[in-house]
Amino acid sequence: MSYEMIAIFMFATMMLMLFTGQRVFGAIGGVAALAAILLWGPGGADIPFSSAMKLMKWYPLLTLPMFIFMGYVLSESKIADDLYKMFHVWMGPVSGGLAIGTIGLMVLISAMNGLSVAGMAIGATIALPELLRRGYDKKMVTGVIQAGSSLGILVPPSVVLVLYAMIARQPVGQLWLAGVMPGLLMATMFIIYIYVRCKIDPALGPVLPPEERNVSFSEKMRLLRAGILPLVIFAAMMVPFVNGWTSLVESSAIGAMTAFMAAVLKRRMTKDVFEVSVRQTLAISCMFMWIILAALGFGAVFDGLGAVNAIKDLFTERLGLSPWMILILMQLSFIVMGTFLDDTAMLVIVAPLYVPLVNALGFDLIWYGVLYTITTQIAYMTPPFGYNLFLMRAMAPPEITLRDIYGSILPFVLVMIAALILIMVFPQIALWLPEYVYGN
Repeated sequence: MSYEMIAIFMFATMMLMLFTGQRVFGAIGGVAALAAILLWGPGGADIPFSSAMKLMKWYPLLTLPMFIFMGYVLSESKIADDLYKMFHVWMGPVSGGLAIGTIGLMVLISAMNGLSVAGMAIGATIALPELLRRGYDKKMVTGVIQAGSSLGILVPPSVVLVLYAMIARQPVGQLWLAGVMPGLLMATMFIIYIYVRCKIDPALGPVLPPEERNVSFSEKMRLLRAGILPLVIFAAMMVPFVNGWTSLVESSAIGAMTAFMAAVLKRRMTKDVFEVSVRQTLAISCMFMWIILAALGFGAVFDGLGAVNAIKDLFTERLGLSPWMILILMQLSFIVMGTFLDDTAMLVIVAPLYVPLVNALGFDLIWYGVLYTITTQIAYMTPPFGYNLFLMRAMAPPEITLRDIYGSILPFVLVMIAALILIMVFPQIALWLPEYVYGN
């Protein structure tokens, strides 16, 4: 059997195991380990072992539990609630103001947590009931929360970009900075769409009644100070890192400790909050480590087979496709896979093939990491089987049906596609900030 056929057989076996409901790391890692032993005999067992050692020696991986812990402390201690109250008071007098404020909330939640699921959970539990109670259109608000949560894996500290950095062997700091401008661009485009839509049809997002808007200036300032706290925590973590005063791991530790101290000073660090935060941090960190380990093992076997060069020759020499055509086909494949896989699973399945291929085609891997994150979020929200659609159904109240959720997401998906096209056409949107910071 040729190496190309072996590579296809490995990929097909892995997909079959995933379709039958096997755990992601078990399907990917199991196929890699078995293929290594069958191809190279007992010596093949060294491949998964060396992948485990590579994982344990990767120092930036220490950032993962730090950022997850920081996000859960801020979420469980209800500091996110203070944020929403701030947006509620300051944005209420504007048409669609609470929906715009929800996008702002999601940006700050992303900067606190780095996981899109966390943004979805906070938006569905805090913002959704308030928006429905004040007469906002249910399709509008479910679309807003799903779109806002998509910023979670783009705005730093993105946990998924840490995973991509490990697999693609790229600097985490540059990937985070590359996600800043695209994340803010998407948030701005969401806000413009909401504002224009609610101006045209005010019934979609009515302004707050006068009795709720008449809040004293001192109360507004108090809420503003409470809402600024997460920004202070984010700045305490990122400013030393961007200026080169601390390493990435040291900055993550500063962020975790600052969040912990903020919860203690606000008298919200109870035993239950601490226990939930630690348990969730341990669970998610271990899940990511198993997945990274499996992906590294699978990638090592793929590299040993020379499958990447074979596939590159197939696309460019035999089929005559241009590098841009191949890149667009990759993006479309993410949208198809997003109907039944989450972003982490998609990355570890295709990374052994796509990342070296993108590099061989001459594209920047930092820029491609941003394209990957945006495309997977589009896939999450694309009917009929988008991951976020069913997550939203599980969290939404009974009056919001799956039909409403499907109908709510189309305009926001179109906005995200427009943002993706802009970043593909103008790569400097993503690359300017990392080049500026690291160039200095």
